This record gives sequence, C-alpha cells and structure tokens, in this order.
Amino acid sequence: MFLKLSLIVVEVVAITLIDTTVVGSYYSLDVFYCLPVLQAARLGAIHAMRKTDTQLPVYFAIFTAIVWSMAEAIILPNFPLSAFLLNTFSRSVAFTVIARVMAKLWKEREYGVNDVLTQLNNRAEFLQRFEMEQIRSERSGKAYSVLFIDIDKFKDLNDKFGHTVGDQALKKVSEVLRQNSRKVDVVARIGGDEFALLFPETDEKSCASVLNRIKTDADAEFQKHGWPISLSIGSVTASGEKRTIEEILHDADQIMFSVKRAKQ
Repeated sequence: MFLKLSLIVVEVVAITLIDTTVVGSYYSLDVFYCLPVLQAARLGAIHAMRKTDTQLPVYFAIFTAIVWSMAEAIILPNFPLSAFLLNTFSRSVAFTVIARVMAKLWKEREYGVNDVLTQLNNRAEFLQRFEMEQIRSERSGKAYSVLFIDIDKFKDLNDKFGHTVGDQALKKVSEVLRQNSRKVDVVARIGGDEFALLFPETDEKSCASVLNRIKTDADAEFQKHGWPISLSIGSVTASGEKRTIEEILHDADQIMFSVKRAKQ
C-alpha cells in the first residue's frame, strides 16, 4: 500500500516537472494530472474496508491540484496569489469530482463480484461460474467437485471475543481456502460464515485430499489464535449431465450439516 502511494506521488512530481518544461509553448501536458487521481481512486476503492482509504482519492485530488498550481506560480513571473488560490480551488473541486466518481465505479466493479470483507467471490459470482462449469462438464464428461463449508460455533466466538475477532476469523478461513486452491478454482463466501469452493476437473479422491488439507490447516490456525471454532465441510463430486446446480448445492449442504451434527 505504501509503495503504491509513493509511486503515485512520484508520478505527480514527474508530470509537474515535465509539464513545466513546456509552459509558455504551444504544448500542454495538463491533462496527465488526471492519471494519478484515477490511480488513487482505484487504490482507494480496492481498500475501501478502511475508512481512511475511502478519503484517499480526495486527498490526492487536492494534493495534485496544489502541486500543479505551485508549479505554475514558481515558473511564471509575478504570479498573483489570487490566481494561485482560485486555480487550486477549481482544480481541487474538479479532481475531487473525478476521483469520487471513479472510486465509486471501481468499488462497484470490485465488489460486484467479490465479498467486501474477505475479497473472495460472492454468492452471485460463484453461481455464475458454477453454471459455466456445469455446461463445460456436460460437454466434456469430466467430473468436478464442490465443497460447502460452515464455521462451527462462530456465534459463540463473536459473543465471547467480539465481532472484530469474528472478522479476523473469516479472513483467516479465506486465507486457508486460497492457499489450498488453484487459480482455476472458485472460492467464495456465500453467507455470513458459509463458504463454497468449486474445483473443475476434480474427482472424488482429489477432492477428499483437498478437504483434509483445509481442515488440518484451519484447525492449526484456530488453535494458534485460541479460537473455539472448527469447520464442517460437505463435499460432492458430479458431472454436468447428472444433476442440477441446485441439487448439488443442496446435497453438499446436507452433508455439511450431517458432519456438524456428528460433532454435537
């Protein structure tokens, strides 16, 4: 994060240095001042879980306007203070509007398919990609596997340690799922403490191996943090022509609940 912010600052300075070399000529590079503002908007949208990051595009919009106006005031002789203030204000307003609009668009794009807290795919994206895999499996005849995961005693964790720790646990589960999946796999948070994974071209034996790794890694993390939680996981291996998406998810859900009941 700090490195990216530093690069944006360097970009503003570089644009200023280059732009000042053409002041008074027929050429202008002023439009390039929009680039660092757009990049700050994108960075702020991606990290919008933190309140300070939501204001990041605005800060860079004002910073860019000030740098631009200061460069003019230094280069041009007898530059009036009123012009400096007016230019800074008008550019700050324009850049702020651009930054806010672009941050909103980036945020909608980022979180239209991703869960805000964990950055995993959300339920809608999971179902869409599941449907695509269902069609692909129907054509190829190759099996795929699905995991349906629920965190046991997650409510007790929230009640005892608070929701901040609960969010940390959700993020830790997300990390474990990412570490045990491939780029072609779909990892999603589909509910409060529920997750689902889709493994294309994965048979039952391979799926069972991944399931065991996930449980082992998750249990180790939970014990390390002293969290009284565990994972209940249901798995289903199928191919496109045999069952619908709703049937497969229902079966995986039921298997998961059977695992959960067996622990009680």
